[in-house]
Amino acid sequence: MKVVVCIKQVPDTKGGVKFNPDGTLDRGAMLAIMNPDDKAGLEAALRLKDQYGAEVTVLTMGLPKAEDVLREAMAMGADKAVLVTDRVLGGADTWATSTTLSGALRNMDYDLIITGRQAIDGDTAQVGPQIAEHLGIPVISYAEELKVDGDKVIVKRQYEDRYHMIEAKMPCLITALAELNDPRYMTPGGIFDAYDAEITVWGRNDLKDIDDSNLGLNGSPTKIAKASDKVRKGAGEKVVPDSPDEGVSYIMDKLLTKHII
Repeated sequence: MKVVVCIKQVPDTKGGVKFNPDGTLDRGAMLAIMNPDDKAGLEAALRLKDQYGAEVTVLTMGLPKAEDVLREAMAMGADKAVLVTDRVLGGADTWATSTTLSGALRNMDYDLIITGRQAIDGDTAQVGPQIAEHLGIPVISYAEELKVDGDKVIVKRQYEDRYHMIEAKMPCLITALAELNDPRYMTPGGIFDAYDAEITVWGRNDLKDIDDSNLGLNGSPTKIAKASDKVRKGAGEKVVPDSPDEGVSYIMDKLLTKHII
């Protein structure tokens, strides 16, 4: 059984967010972590490896420094890693990203593809389903439980105030929730092995069956009108009433004035 996990290196927002002049994130200038939903998807794949001897490959698209997140995944237990990096791929939205990843996946053998539900830097939840559409395979999103039965996957899918139990024949794609599991830690031996391991690096010319018009910033139909760091609020108005009744009257007057009530 071969499992490919798509992971993403996302900005660690605790260290601040920086933007390029065109409104895209300046990823090279920010601290980065593995996307939480992707890490849950990786843990699901590693449990399939523990249970069935599955071969786990991690795949990411990004700057050369995205190699760090691949080595983290290998230190957790992934067997192989592929980095897709090329200047022409920069500034990609979800459409261009999914197009790129599907072009890489056409080079790979897989029974199951796992992605995170969504990335914390975009929150679109689009890339996983789009990859499945590009590849022409079934997709089950919002997985909160996952098991394999022969050539099928059985997924408990989160759905508003209830859940669905869905079966799909492999090959297929699953998008994982962070609640799917508790990811394991890297091991000291795994860290040493990961930094000795070879990572496969692909560029634009290694991607199959995709057109340049669908890649990078120029191939992204989503256009950013404006982007900024979080807006800092002022100190606000401070009032010290003489009594509780006066305080209540002041608040009620403000609510009425602003047409909140």
